[in-house]
Amino acid sequence: MVRDNAYGDLSIDFADAQSVRLLNRALLQSWYGVQGWTIPPDYLCPPIPGRADYVHEMADLLAQDFRERLPVGPEVTGLDVGVGANLVYPLVAVGEFDWTMIGSETDPVALNNAAAILTANPAMAARIQLREQGDTSQVFAGVVRDDEYLDFTLCNPPFHATLADAAAGSQRKWQNLGREREQGSAPTLNFGGQAAELCCEGGEVGFISRMIRESLALRGRCLWFTSLVSRHTNLPLLREVLLEVGVVESQELIMTQGQKQSRVLAWTWLKPKVRRDWAAARWHKRL
Repeated sequence: MVRDNAYGDLSIDFADAQSVRLLNRALLQSWYGVQGWTIPPDYLCPPIPGRADYVHEMADLLAQDFRERLPVGPEVTGLDVGVGANLVYPLVAVGEFDWTMIGSETDPVALNNAAAILTANPAMAARIQLREQGDTSQVFAGVVRDDEYLDFTLCNPPFHATLADAAAGSQRKWQNLGREREQGSAPTLNFGGQAAELCCEGGEVGFISRMIRESLALRGRCLWFTSLVSRHTNLPLLREVLLEVGVVESQELIMTQGQKQSRVLAWTWLKPKVRRDWAAARWHKRL
């Protein structure tokens, strides 16, 4: 749907879920060659530019340990924690850098939809594996295999602690778009999104804290762990967790899209020389 915006120009109605889905499909096809992209009704429909920025931030982060060169090719392996029905992060990572990607997910409906997208894109299916996380209390256990090494993880965690918090956040988005919901209408959660995509015990601080603590078990088998952090006010709490567990290094990466600013928290258990040796050994074919 196209409508007049506040400046009197025609613009896509970003408060309309179907409009955003169609825009996403067009962007993924145009920029990354993805065919037949779709998601079930009421599932999270993320903005493609912001997701692409995160993937590019991962490339820049890896380049720090790789003579400032962007590593490309299937030797680079990443894990998307909570891949969702949309599969956007792996699609962009493969389409842009030809990386190998793993996507974990607890929701069978989301996994089935992601699998259908891969069926429509067999070349990308050769680079992307989907794995079901059967234990919702775990992040990495049961997903990362004992003999497996990862170059990075990324995650768009559930931001809210309750559905009421999610509904309040959606109302703020409506207001920021200069729109009001019809009187008496039910709140639209995040313009799409299942409860597990939006909420978890402890909100994003609780989820990322669990991820940080679990990452200790993979300290020798993953180069960088990362996650989006929606609220900058949550960073001090997460810094305390990083200090508590004793990670070797952490970074806060800032992304800006228009008036919106996003941030990625990254941490590693490996010292700089070990990281450089890791990159040289795993990605040497691309030097």
